[in-house]
Amino acid sequence: MHDYMQIFFSWLVDTIGSMGYPGIMLLMFIESTFIPLPSELVIPPAGYLIYQQQMSWAGVIISGTVGSVLGALFNYGIAVYLGRPVILRYGKYFGVTEKHFLKGEAFFLRHGNISTFIGRLILGVRHYISFPAGLWRMNLAKFSFYTAFGASIWVWILAYIGFFVGDNKERIMEVSKQWSVYVILACIGLIAVYIFWHKKRKVL
Repeated sequence: MHDYMQIFFSWLVDTIGSMGYPGIMLLMFIESTFIPLPSELVIPPAGYLIYQQQMSWAGVIISGTVGSVLGALFNYGIAVYLGRPVILRYGKYFGVTEKHFLKGEAFFLRHGNISTFIGRLILGVRHYISFPAGLWRMNLAKFSFYTAFGASIWVWILAYIGFFVGDNKERIMEVSKQWSVYVILACIGLIAVYIFWHKKRKVL
């Protein structure tokens, strides 16, 4: 199994190396949609290519971030043009009344910035945070900014892992999981600060 994983990783390195930055952008676009392509399989090989001086930090981070934003905008558009009308029309048959919908909309309009930013950093959430943003029509410029901000941090972390770990796919997945825990802990701390700041501002 280990040999097959190494062969697969080597194939990814060769593929990304031949496709270049547009390939990273395309793969991260796919990763940011609802298609299950883990970013842990895309960016670390690019980080390894940075180590081999075949790619640059700026090129990998920019192309990975742009691809992530484009994929997120794709999901956002689906939610705006398909999800919202369907839920408003048929949601009541599934227990989602217009009142529930408006409450969710009010919450996301107040806290959509931090929700989008943190959502881009958490495994299993980053692929789908665009749907509530589109469903409740979060400001597109803010959505794009916070998506790019969160995505760039995650792309940098994965490229960093690939740069220092090399072409050992098993080790990359192990370190990626460790970093995912660190990121989640940092997000919990950020949420705590945000709640404290928000409550303090309401008091003032």
